[in-house]
Amino acid sequence: MTGDADYGGVKMAEEERSVQAEKLKEKANNYFKEKDYENAIKYYTEALDLNPSNAIYYSNRSLAYLRTECYGYALADATRALEIDKNYIKGYYRRATSNMALGKFKAALKDYETVVRVRPNDKDAKMKYQECNKIVKQKAFERAIASDELKRSVVDSLDIENMTIEDEYAGPKLEDGKVTLKFMKELMDWFKDQKKLHRKCAYQMLVQVKEVLSKLPSLVEITLKETEKITICGDTHGQYYDLLNIFELNGLPSPTNPYLFNGDFVDRGSFSVEVILTLFGFKLLYPDYFHLLRGNHETDNMNQMYGFEGEVKAKYTAQMFQLFSEVFQWLPLAQCINSKVLVMHGGLFSEDGVTLDDLRKIDRNRQPPDSGPMCDLLWSDPQPQNGRSISKRGVSCQFGPDVTQRFLEQNKLQYIVRSHEVKAEGYEVTHSGKCITVFSAPNYCDQMGNKGAYIHLRGSDLKPEFHQFTAVPHPNVKPMAYANSLLQLGMM
Repeated sequence: MTGDADYGGVKMAEEERSVQAEKLKEKANNYFKEKDYENAIKYYTEALDLNPSNAIYYSNRSLAYLRTECYGYALADATRALEIDKNYIKGYYRRATSNMALGKFKAALKDYETVVRVRPNDKDAKMKYQECNKIVKQKAFERAIASDELKRSVVDSLDIENMTIEDEYAGPKLEDGKVTLKFMKELMDWFKDQKKLHRKCAYQMLVQVKEVLSKLPSLVEITLKETEKITICGDTHGQYYDLLNIFELNGLPSPTNPYLFNGDFVDRGSFSVEVILTLFGFKLLYPDYFHLLRGNHETDNMNQMYGFEGEVKAKYTAQMFQLFSEVFQWLPLAQCINSKVLVMHGGLFSEDGVTLDDLRKIDRNRQPPDSGPMCDLLWSDPQPQNGRSISKRGVSCQFGPDVTQRFLEQNKLQYIVRSHEVKAEGYEVTHSGKCITVFSAPNYCDQMGNKGAYIHLRGSDLKPEFHQFTAVPHPNVKPMAYANSLLQLGMM
């Protein structure tokens, strides 16, 4: 009899746990609807603690991870959901979206194939399958071309000299083929009114900036004198009106007001063309006082998914996107200030022992590899605990305070500045002040509610001084307006 009673008690407790878990899931769903993804993740996790064999909880948490750009975790959750229930169709969708976000198109295609097989009449599934299949074929074609040794630059097939600027074009033009301060001021106003720079001028700027960037080392080293200061900005992600606000608050770039923009200039925000052409313009105007570093979004895979490629094709041509891609490959990967402060977009390395000399030697004119120092510089993130762990993003790693300490000691540095992650206050100081994050896209994607920030560094003491700002209104073009339709649909 007691056996039955015990069994009944266990069953009761199990049912109680399931009821409790459902309540937590509902709570998480409500947070998700309010776009508070951190809390959504927290309560899905608590629900899973009570009922770890529920595929739906994993699938829901996977979507919340997708929204916070933790693609590695999203992929793991979707996979777990399918291990629990291989007939759970949403799980295949989630896993496909995670793989798409990571640029793993073949893996995504497999899951879309499964959905189409199980649901032959599902129009949405069929459309996603076809779209993904198109990308896989396009990638294969690109690889075939790339392996042809004589890959020519777009520049060779352009006849910029003979492009005519029509009489009715009333916008800014380069003066004798050169960027001037007058041109830059006119350009910023022109863009502000949502007007397009003439393609001839855009091409002239891209060809010139490619020339300037290709002469720079992979690790740029600068010296600030006692009396000088530099402004470091983090991700701007196509938020053009917020970029103008930075210049409004902090002054236009000039030889006495130098800037460093730390990658991720494009994608997500739908004014990426305006942001990047403005930044390239200032690079041409003040090559020694205006610095740009590459982010993980200055890459083909990301641009294909998150909007920049679509935006350039919509505003200009596919050929111009190819030229942007060539230029991005020449962006330096890191910058060292007064031999004491190292700036990079992502962070430190998957293994110890990397030196500044190793960074100088990186052959950067390429799409980033899946691992190694170049990948880490663009992709890694700090973590509070010591050691290293698998990246929440599914690329590179997460590094702890001990890793930072060892790297700084070996290279005789004081601290690192990186970007790459949204922070509620626009910046964050971790690893006992040795690792600083700065992010300059306020109310990121029109929904995160975060502040933006930039840092002043003075040559006299190299102490970071933080300045915060909030988002300004922009014309009614939504973020991700040009992003790949698979991502837009996959995020439902």
